[in-house]
Amino acid sequence: MISQTAEYALRAIVYLADQRGSPRTTAQIAEATQVPPGYLAKVMQSLSRTKLVHSQRGLNGGFTLTRDPATLPMMEIIAAVDPIRRFHECPLGLDTHHDDLCSLHRKLEEAAQMLEQKFTDTSVADLLNASSDHKPLCSFPAAPPAPAAAPELTGEAGGE
Repeated sequence: MISQTAEYALRAIVYLADQRGSPRTTAQIAEATQVPPGYLAKVMQSLSRTKLVHSQRGLNGGFTLTRDPATLPMMEIIAAVDPIRRFHECPLGLDTHHDDLCSLHRKLEEAAQMLEQKFTDTSVADLLNASSDHKPLCSFPAAPPAPAAAPELTGEAGGE
């Protein structure tokens, strides 16, 4: 459906969106999103080149999201790192097909078109605001801390 690179980019962006502007290092993002740090560094470079994230070096540095998650569609993230393959003409270069795709490539093109539309219609905020208990990667957005348990009484009741 989408490449591993595109999925890793989506994980990183969703994580950064959940951080609400607090910079996160590649190591922090990699740990939270379960992406290999070396691979993630390359993904983050691509996202930085396309201005989807801002990179700040030095103490208190890291990556931040440059856009409001509500206005950032999944498709823009995917297109920034590894666009979905489309079939506008015969990928085999057959002269007999010209601009008319065979039934196989026509169906693949229709599927890619539907996928792109779904990803265009879904924002990063939609992913974070999902009503399900199963948020992206299930480890973020961070759940609020559980209330502290009431201390137990250790004295004996009733006496001797």
